Order: sequence, then C-alpha cells, then structure tokens
Amino acid sequence: MKVFCSLGAAPVTSTGVKETSMAALLRGSWNSLRRCSKYAHLSLDLSRSMASKTPVGFIGLGNMGTPMAKNLIRHGYPVIATDNFPESCKELHDLGAQILDTPAEVADKADRIITMLPSSPNVIDVYTGPNGILKRVKKGTLLIDSSTIDPSVSKEMAIAAEKMGAVFLDAPVSGGVGAATVANLTFLVGGAEEEFKAAQEMLTCMGANAVYCGQVGAGQAAKLCNNMLLAIGMIGTAETMNLGIRLGLDPKLLAQVLNMSSGRCWSSDTYNPVPGVMEGVPSANNYQGGYGTTLMAKDLGLAQTTATNTRTPVPLGSMAHQIFRVMCARGYGNKDFSSIFQFLREEEGQ
Repeated sequence: MKVFCSLGAAPVTSTGVKETSMAALLRGSWNSLRRCSKYAHLSLDLSRSMASKTPVGFIGLGNMGTPMAKNLIRHGYPVIATDNFPESCKELHDLGAQILDTPAEVADKADRIITMLPSSPNVIDVYTGPNGILKRVKKGTLLIDSSTIDPSVSKEMAIAAEKMGAVFLDAPVSGGVGAATVANLTFLVGGAEEEFKAAQEMLTCMGANAVYCGQVGAGQAAKLCNNMLLAIGMIGTAETMNLGIRLGLDPKLLAQVLNMSSGRCWSSDTYNPVPGVMEGVPSANNYQGGYGTTLMAKDLGLAQTTATNTRTPVPLGSMAHQIFRVMCARGYGNKDFSSIFQFLREEEGQ
C-alpha cells in the first residue's frame, strides 16, 4: 500500500491572510508528518495482519501434532495438513483445516511448514521421500521440525533443504500432550538465529517458551538431554512411590510430602505415575495418551548413541534405556512412559 502525503498550503489566519512565517510552515509540515505516520502505522498493522494469515503447513497429526495445529488455527493461521493416517485428520478438518494427501502437496501450498513425527526414518521420508516436502518445496520456505530425532539427521535435512533454497530449523518440544493442548510447550530451537527470530511469533502460538539453542542440531541435543533426565526422574519417582506404598504410606500424602521437600520433580508434582494421585494425567486414564513408552525408549537410544559417540559416561541413562526396552517387550509400548509404575507393581506380583 502506497501512502502519499501532501505538505499542503500554508494555513489561513482568522483574518483570511495566509501565514507565511517559518512557524506556520513548520506547523503545516508537522501536521502532515503526523498524518503520514498515522497512515504508515495503519499500513504496517495491515501487513502484519495479512502476514499472520499466511497458510501454515502441518505434517504429523498424532498426540502432539493435533493440539499444536489446533492452537495455530485458534490464533488465526489457516492450516494445510496431512498425515499417514487419514482418520487423524478429521478433527482438524472439522475446524477448517485443508487436508491434502502428501507432504509434497503441502509444500506446494505453504511457505511455512511444521513437522511433528515419531522418528528419524519418518523425518527422512517426509522430507526426502518420493512424496516428500523437498520434491515441491518453494524457495524461501521455512521448515520447522518439532520431532525428537538424531541431531545428525537434523543436520542432513538442513543441508538438503538448503540445496532447494529452503531454510530448516530443528525445534523439538518439551511439555507433553497436556502442555501442547494449552499451548504451554517449550520449543528448543537450532538453526540460523535470524530464522529463529522470524519463527518466534508462530511458535509462541503453540508454546509458552521458545529457546534458541544454537546452530542446526542444537535443539535436538538439548531435547535428548532433557528426555534422558525425564526418564531417569520418572523411574525414580515410580520406585519411590511404590516403596512408600509398601511401607504403608497413603500415595497422595507421600506425593504431597515429596512435592514440598527436596525430592520434588516434574514427575512427582505434574505427571505423577500413581493412579489416583492426580487428575488429568495418563496414570488417571490407564496410562492412555501422553508420551508412549516406545518413544521414550527411542529417545533414550538416541541419547545413548550420542553419549557413545562423544565418549560420555551415562550409567543411569543406559539403565533407563534398558528398563524402557524391557517394558516395550512386555507389552507397554503403546502406554504412556509413566506406566513404569504399573510395570514395577506387576513385576512384584501386585
């Protein structure tokens, strides 16, 4: 929008005589500049409004992706989405999202695309496969991968995207399904800092925090460290709660004690693994929903691989990885990872 401002004629006094003094000219110029400023701000506001309505592609509508995409819609972003499982798209379709068949089709219609996928192979296929994003991506497209994957894969995708003229950020999230639902996620972002700044407004529609961690892969590195600690903490919380119950303590009372003492952690005060202690968490719903044990085992495997590659000892992380792998083999794979409590109880025959 072009705005043309005229400095206008010199004002007229009450006697009908034009003021020709320097003061009059300055007053006229000042008023005109104020009008220009007003229209310029109006133009800027309109541009921002239009920019906020640019379609966003979203690929991967699972437990995390669906609430994230719904929050984008709530903030006025038109969403163009796809998922391997068509039934996963229904909820977004009912909210007005455009549903397409392949990632390539999404890339053809959106210049900002978010992916939320289960594993490194899924990410590689969605980006570089025969129907992948990079087959039809437009130059200048911003690609944001919020999956939790191997940092080396993020770097590979960034290189592949750059060859096509696109920009790639790794932006895994912390907070779980509950945080995704209420837009309280934390994004851990790796990539060019200027692209991170450009993406911040959109990211904060889905989360409370967006943290710049460094170059591509740094976001994934931070996420793997976080999830290793989360897994270790959940095992410790489940063991502690189980021991307290065996000693005759009421689980709600024990949780209260832990949460006002030095043993307090996220697994005890926000995501307690014992049924009946908290509402609105997977343990209150037979460990359905949330973050699957299979995914946690995958994350711990990635953490252990990177630890091995960097010759970093992680004895507790390695033990946690073994425990969650055993859980998957015993049929807990599709349950939330907090089902470690149920696993321990069943192991002792209770």
